[in-house]
Amino acid sequence: MPADVTTHQSADDSRNEEILIWVDGHLKPKAEATVSVYDSGFMLGDGVWEGLRLYEGHWAFLDDHMDRLFEAAKAIDLDIGLDRAGVIAALRETQAANDMKTDAHARLMLTRGVKVRPFQHPSLSQSGPTMVIIMEHSTPSIPRPIALATVPHLRGLPMTQDPKLNSHSKLNCILACIAAQKAGADEALMLDVHGFVNTTNACNFFIVRKGAVWTSTGDYCMNGITRQKVIDLCRANDIPIFERNFSLVDTYGADEAFLTGTFGAQTPVGSIDGRQIGRGTIGPMTTRIRGLYKDLIARRP
Repeated sequence: MPADVTTHQSADDSRNEEILIWVDGHLKPKAEATVSVYDSGFMLGDGVWEGLRLYEGHWAFLDDHMDRLFEAAKAIDLDIGLDRAGVIAALRETQAANDMKTDAHARLMLTRGVKVRPFQHPSLSQSGPTMVIIMEHSTPSIPRPIALATVPHLRGLPMTQDPKLNSHSKLNCILACIAAQKAGADEALMLDVHGFVNTTNACNFFIVRKGAVWTSTGDYCMNGITRQKVIDLCRANDIPIFERNFSLVDTYGADEAFLTGTFGAQTPVGSIDGRQIGRGTIGPMTTRIRGLYKDLIARRP
């Protein structure tokens, strides 16, 4: 069984013990950064979040992240209580308070706020939303390609819980990850409701076959910003890219596979269900896309 690895693994950084966390307009030391047990996020997973990455003083794809955050808040009928400029100002205030220049990751979380009674109905959240920004020094440290295992947990239909929402309700994905770990893998490969390969419990998923890059149709996966940047980069650089349905048979026979996400950018996959993918190491196409992505970040879009 491989040693445990995650797609969000980073090098230890002692500076993270002294970080200040933004909680509803106040910067608080880590030990004091708490929310109420009556908070709707704690109680019910009622909220949405964004993960953002800091490169050389620049929050990558900030406009895209703000678009997704405000669209998600509207979808769940949550009034953020701040406009776009206000949310960005809170992010930058937290960055400045922690003197962060690069290699930092922010998790910006919004919930429906504190409830007056411990029950589900959203009308019981009467004091306004809760907003928290956790910002940590982090350098990805993923020592080897990721091992995946296919699990029975599905990325479901939008009328149950739309997988495009970056919601606090992540239990389905957590159970998928647990199932994968029980099978001796690092993370889970999840199928869609039709049995086609979709995504992992934490990241979007790509394969490479005969010089072409494949990913799912996007109908049942998180609308990943890094996912879309990879698709755009392939199109702009004459790399054949297909958003399509494909099966585990197609996946096992792939030349390469990789994951995308804000934290790890492009993470190679070495095996799936005990089957080695390609040579089991990062492949030439993944390496090329990594380079194109780094160049894109450097241009500060």
